Amino acid sequence: MTAPSTDPSTPTDWWRSAVIYQVYPRSFADADGDGTGDLRGIADRLDHVARLGADAVWLSPFYPSPQRDGGYDVADYRAVDPQFGTLGDFDALVARAHAIGLRVIVDLVPNHCSSDHADFRAALMAAPGSPERAKFHFRDGRGATGELPPNDWTSMFEGPAWTRVEEADGAPGQWYLHLFDTTQPDWNWDEPTVRADFETTLRFWLDRGADGFRVDVCDAIIKAPGLPDWPHRTKGVVEPVDGVMPPMWDQEGIHEVFRAWRSVLDEYDGDRILCAEAWLSPERAARIVRPDEMHQAFNFSYLEQLWDAGDIRATIDESLAANDAVGAPTTWVLSNHDVMRHASRYGYDGPVELESGVGAGDPQPDRALGLRRARAATALMLALPGSAYLYQGEELGLPEATALPDDVRQDPVWERSGRTIRGRDGCRVPLPWLPDGPSFGFGSAATTWLPQPDDYGRYAVSVQEVDPASTLALYRGLLEARRAWGLGSGSLHWDDAADGVLVFRRGEVLVVANVSGAPVPLPAGELIVASGELDGGSIPADTTVWIVSPASE
Repeated sequence: MTAPSTDPSTPTDWWRSAVIYQVYPRSFADADGDGTGDLRGIADRLDHVARLGADAVWLSPFYPSPQRDGGYDVADYRAVDPQFGTLGDFDALVARAHAIGLRVIVDLVPNHCSSDHADFRAALMAAPGSPERAKFHFRDGRGATGELPPNDWTSMFEGPAWTRVEEADGAPGQWYLHLFDTTQPDWNWDEPTVRADFETTLRFWLDRGADGFRVDVCDAIIKAPGLPDWPHRTKGVVEPVDGVMPPMWDQEGIHEVFRAWRSVLDEYDGDRILCAEAWLSPERAARIVRPDEMHQAFNFSYLEQLWDAGDIRATIDESLAANDAVGAPTTWVLSNHDVMRHASRYGYDGPVELESGVGAGDPQPDRALGLRRARAATALMLALPGSAYLYQGEELGLPEATALPDDVRQDPVWERSGRTIRGRDGCRVPLPWLPDGPSFGFGSAATTWLPQPDDYGRYAVSVQEVDPASTLALYRGLLEARRAWGLGSGSLHWDDAADGVLVFRRGEVLVVANVSGAPVPLPAGELIVASGELDGGSIPADTTVWIVSPASE
């Protein structure tokens, strides 16, 4: 593997074709034996990410936080939570990553903070109309005595998006907005001091060597003037209703903020990047990655696709067209810390609720089918031009933990939904590194912050490293071939194919994804990689192959 350049004096546009590996810090590796992952554990295991063939590692939040929403409730944006280590541990992690050819992306959470944040605590102590409250969305309630929320918005975690406070005199007071949990008040980005403080945060981490930021729910930071009612539910990819975007998503003012951030990053050497998390259609997301705004935006339309050849092809075409129009790379992603792992969701026939979770009493996925399709889907994704994101554990074929006891669940949506939506804990269970021993090699503690399933040892890294047919071996082979054949850049050309089959060319590489339920003929040529075992001259159902097959003249 040829390591990417990390010389800050050498801009490379590396992000246009990068493979970026997401680490959820609580669940990657535990160095201090407390059952929770930490920065030293990540640094100790970075060789795994480098050997996989990734170009960068993205760290989900490691900031001080009460962990009411898995670290996305930030109490201090310019520090490290003691459970994860110290700023010195972060510096050592960055140094180690750069030494082995990996860049480091950190999470920025600009829409909301923790209710433990010093600025929000000050706002609660201050009077209505004060500068402290201006940093958030405090409003008087509706109704005769202000007993009703200021508008009808609902939280993404169920229930109302407003919470009423008790004023200093003990009387019921104003309401504050939180698009997510009650403990996650939304910042008011119309307030200049909020903008200035976040630019300080950007520089803080850039000065420490961060190579960029993944920006959490960035399309929500600006709200429509007046916070008008919105009687429509918004889940998944957000679309306009009757030509109007929801007042809490993708407002025009976000672009001014992104341009300001881009100018900050452009002050630094080394091609630092911004990646937008915005659950928008490809056309709407492309507006965020115009040349003077962010570098990338997650392609959630692709992540949401069912295992259906027609839908997959349509989304690929739509995504490439939208991003090509603004000169930006398209990103591809199948799993992350918020959705059911694709090795499990492909084990169902038909759509699934990506963020709702699965319990022991729910219909269970077909594990063999899910893994077979997941391997094929990954082989298809990694052949597409652009940048790809991988979520920790998917290279092991790790399934969703679908039998977690309900009493260990930590996702706030579990309680806010009246214990009807189990949430995202199933994709966040700590990784297995060894087939046995304490926490399967995750750390020295006998238990972990979320319990690991009893069969996790079969998926361990050390087990798969010696198995040439393992999912880990497949990922390493795919990423090596992707780099060798330059598949992260260039264009894509479709070939004619039977129903349920996707065939496209990437230069001399012919990619065939059999999404149908029956075998199809294997084209002539030299096989580079196959997501599953081939049947003589046929490609079995739910299998993808890459073949060297020069196009005919």
